[in-house]
Amino acid sequence: MKRQVIIVAGGKGLRMGTEFPKQFLPLLGKPVLMHTLDCFYRWDPSMRIILVLPSSQQTYWQALCKAHQYEVPHLIADGGESRFHSVRSGIQKAFEDDDSGSYEGVIGVHDGVRPFVSQEVIMRCFTEAERSGTAVPVIPSVDSLRHVVGEAERNDQPLLNRASEGVNRADFYLVQTPQVFRASLLKKAYKQSFSFDFTDDASVVERAGHPISLVEGGRENIKITTPFDLAVAELLVKCSPSTHLK
Repeated sequence: MKRQVIIVAGGKGLRMGTEFPKQFLPLLGKPVLMHTLDCFYRWDPSMRIILVLPSSQQTYWQALCKAHQYEVPHLIADGGESRFHSVRSGIQKAFEDDDSGSYEGVIGVHDGVRPFVSQEVIMRCFTEAERSGTAVPVIPSVDSLRHVVGEAERNDQPLLNRASEGVNRADFYLVQTPQVFRASLLKKAYKQSFSFDFTDDASVVERAGHPISLVEGGRENIKITTPFDLAVAELLVKCSPSTHLK
């Protein structure tokens, strides 16, 4: 079965406290984004990798690839105004050579700033999607959770002014990527109009009427969005570079 992965990298680095895109920050001598692509190429060299980047960043990425002599094969699609639109652009690239519209492989969607996803998590996601049509990696919450209650229009109020209630953390899981889906299913789901309720690909597919299969994720599969995340990433590399990045 044909496999493709869309790697979304549209970050601008605002939460990192810099205008420098976080996916280009150096980690173990090369940009975070290269490590991310490596994870999928290492697992399946025949997998088609589609990198979604804002058009304004593509020349810089090409220069980075040349400077690092980076040769992992990949295609580039233009990023959109939101993650939803960027993924839709990646899907169009995935289907652009399928004139019949009958392509029935699976397509994963992964955050460009998750460079530590393990081979085991990738395998579980693609294997389950090939079996059931959907696969989303999750990990259990280790912290207690509280649900902030009240009218939606009051969501801009300070937390001190809002009521809350405890919930059973065993009922909740933290969602990661890659989220993998049957290609035709994902394509159909992304024909929907954009909604702010679409927080990830699973929410888009679920809105289209398809149940979501969960698989075990990994604690190491962190998303680098803040300076603290980058510090954790550097610590992971120092502690076990051969395990987390190669």
